Amino acid sequence: MKKAKHQNVIREMRKRRSRARISSTSECPRLSVFRSNKYTYAQLIDDTAGKTLASVSTLDIKKGKKAEQAKEIGQKLAEQAKKLGIKKAVFDRGAYKFHGRVKALADGAREGGLKF
Repeated sequence: MKKAKHQNVIREMRKRRSRARISSTSECPRLSVFRSNKYTYAQLIDDTAGKTLASVSTLDIKKGKKAEQAKEIGQKLAEQAKKLGIKKAVFDRGAYKFHGRVKALADGAREGGLKF
């Protein structure tokens, strides 16, 4: 039990360290990624207003591997951003390394036309 508590503290520190360098506005929102064991979630967040502008998850996608689903999520989020008139975003990977599902999501968002 002690080890799990220690790992959560380290994960929280990593998340805060990566978010400390990120600032977002309504013109350039933060693209936040959350990855659970089963699903992947992505949101466009305006930190100045404290509101979520758009969100997508793999809850509705049943086909493909997790990385393929994450890429599809990135493309869907980029489409929603276009509808809102957003061209740029700041990528927030949270406490996760930039590989696997997180990288696939970023690549999908870039292919959809979102720049970061």
